Amino acid sequence: MRNTSTVKRPTIRDVAAKAGVSKSLVSLVYSAPHSVSEHRKELVLKAAGELGFSPNFIARSLAADSGTFIGILVADLHNPLFAQIVDQVRSALEAAGQYSFMTSAMLPNAAGEQILDSRTVSALIDLRPKSLLVVGSIPEIHQLSALPESVPIVVASAIPDGLPRATTVRSNDDIGMRLLIDHLVAKGHHKIAHISVSEGLVAKSRREAYELAMKENGLAKNIQIEFVENATESAGFEMATQILRPKGAPTAITAFNDLLAIGAQGAAGNDVAIVGYDNTFLADLKQISLTSIDPGNTEIALKSAKLLVDKSTDMANKGRTFLLEPKLVIRNSSKALVKEKTKK
Repeated sequence: MRNTSTVKRPTIRDVAAKAGVSKSLVSLVYSAPHSVSEHRKELVLKAAGELGFSPNFIARSLAADSGTFIGILVADLHNPLFAQIVDQVRSALEAAGQYSFMTSAMLPNAAGEQILDSRTVSALIDLRPKSLLVVGSIPEIHQLSALPESVPIVVASAIPDGLPRATTVRSNDDIGMRLLIDHLVAKGHHKIAHISVSEGLVAKSRREAYELAMKENGLAKNIQIEFVENATESAGFEMATQILRPKGAPTAITAFNDLLAIGAQGAAGNDVAIVGYDNTFLADLKQISLTSIDPGNTEIALKSAKLLVDKSTDMANKGRTFLLEPKLVIRNSSKALVKEKTKK
C-alpha cells in the first residue's frame, strides 16, 4: 500500500516543549525579541532550527488582539527610488527585530496603465498590520482610513492627500528645485523648461517650486511647464523631442524625476542641459551621468523605519510632516550654455 501520511508541521507548542520553556516565551522571541534574554532566545531558536519551525506571522496577526507585522505598500515597484527606500526600511526593521510584509499597490490594466489594486489594499487592511508604511503616491489613499486609529500610518516620498492622520517623510521640494535652477543659471542658462506629470501632489509641489525658483532668478517670462501622463523614460523622450524642436527652444530642462530626465537626455543635443530629481542609482551610471537632487533617500528610509517602530511617539507624530533637506549632485548632464546660443 502507498503511504499517504504527511509530515506534521512543527508548532509553537513543539518548540516550547523541546526548549523547555512556555509557549508565550516562544511567541515573544518572534514578536518582541528585545524583551527576551539572550540565553532564552538562543534556547528557543536552537529548538526551532532543529525542528524546522518557522512562524506564521500572518496567522498570528489575525488571531492576535493587535497586529504582529509591519505592512509596506509600494506605489510602483519599477521606480528605483521606491525600491531603494523599501530595501533600506526593511533592513532597518529587521535589525530592530520587526517582521515586515511588502506588496505593490498598483497593477497594469488591459491598456497597460497603472491602476490601484483595491483588492490588494483591502487584503492588507484585513491582515491587521501593527503599523503601515506607504512608499510613493497611490490614488485613493483615503481607503487606508479603514485601519484602526491605533495603527500608525507613515507615508514616505509622497503627500497623503485625503489621509490627514498619516505621518509624512519626504524631501523639501522648494530647496531641491531652487538648487537645480540656481545651478543651471550659474551655467548660463535662462530658458529652462520643466517636464511634470499631470497627477499627484508631489508633482504639483515640484512645479510650484520650479516656478518660484525661476521668479527668484528673474526668469518669470521664461517659465515653461509641459505635462506628461506617466513619469517614464519614453514619456520624457517624447516630450523633450517636442519642446526642443521649435526655434528659441529651452537650453535646459528640469524634470519631475530621474526617469523623465533620462528619457529627455535621449532626445536632447549635446548642448542641452538636463537635470533630474531623486538621485536614483541610474543617475550615477557612467553612460547617463545625470545631475540630480538627492532627496535624502537613506534618511527618509531610516526616519520612516523609526516612526514605524517607536510606539511612544505615535500620537505626537500623527498628521505631522518631516521635510528633509535635499542635496545637489552634479554630474555631466548639466553642461554649460554653449556661447553660440546667446548670439542674436
